[in-house]
Amino acid sequence: MNRERSFNILRTATAMLAAILVAFIIIILISDQPVQSILIFLLQPFSSGRYIGNIAETAIPLIFSGLSMAVLFQAGLFNLGGEGVYFMAGIAGSIAAIWLKLPIFIFPLLCLAVGAGTGILVMLVPGVLRAKFNANEMVTSLMMNNICYGVGCYILNNMMRDPTVSTLVSYKYRSAALLPTIIKGTRVHAGILAAILCAVLVYIFLYKTKWGLQVRATGANSKFAKYSGMSVTKVIILVHVIAGAIAGCGGIVECLGLHKRFEWTALPGYGFDGAMIAMLANNNPLGVIGAAAFVAYLRVGADLVNRFADVPTEMISILQTLIILLISAEKFLHKYKQKWIEKDIYIGEVQNEGVH
Repeated sequence: MNRERSFNILRTATAMLAAILVAFIIIILISDQPVQSILIFLLQPFSSGRYIGNIAETAIPLIFSGLSMAVLFQAGLFNLGGEGVYFMAGIAGSIAAIWLKLPIFIFPLLCLAVGAGTGILVMLVPGVLRAKFNANEMVTSLMMNNICYGVGCYILNNMMRDPTVSTLVSYKYRSAALLPTIIKGTRVHAGILAAILCAVLVYIFLYKTKWGLQVRATGANSKFAKYSGMSVTKVIILVHVIAGAIAGCGGIVECLGLHKRFEWTALPGYGFDGAMIAMLANNNPLGVIGAAAFVAYLRVGADLVNRFADVPTEMISILQTLIILLISAEKFLHKYKQKWIEKDIYIGEVQNEGVH
């Protein structure tokens, strides 16, 4: 298993490297100054504290989304409902941030709790349908995204809309509800601490608890888990509750950390990003942090090369798609995986013969 885990890390690194090489090729083909553009793309994100802060702030919602999807993937479920969860959790948490009045230390925590609770309610719909009626969770979660978007837009337009502003935005949040900036000169807010803490807690849950073992066993082989006495139905519902709470926190953290009012008029896209982040991290909660940072780095680099050179930001969509294709392709480097594992088995047999 250690050998296979090492290979998966190598395979992921190869996919990342391939994506960066494709970025180089795109830049060379379309840029008038390819060398300068490549240097901007690679190095400028680390050229100042503000740009490094941009990477960190971009990574925060990706961490929450990646953790949510990693938990689902560990259970063998493919639920794409994070999009709707982010939007509805942002709406519900924003209602609390606008109309409630609480002390500064309690207010953000309550808003996060509202966001997490909303996420649980949204995720429970496809979760219960899968657990009780064996409905395909991918289909039902995609339908839930549309429902959440429609309901959220109705609430925003009819209950929260600020009539003094020409665009479709909510009233301003109370200042006590906002997440504080923790690094001066950047927009990096306290949400990054919550994201890291969440990653640690999810890791402990998955790898250090009985329920985590049942989640991983269900994902590996649900029939074996069932015959072993595990309640697969309870596991499916539990996983959806946890994933919904994580994504719900991510939605309201993004709103309270970077905005002063609810500003989304479309699904934010973080739910779909979570699948890519989880794949990059091989569903490891701690690996999600690094995967989110890598994707954030690519996005900041693409934005900078668009502003300071002549390369469009659409390049990042190509890179993300390529990463997903390579990570999800079972045959990618498959023959090398077989040789890698067979070599490990051979070494183990030789060592055992030497002992005897």
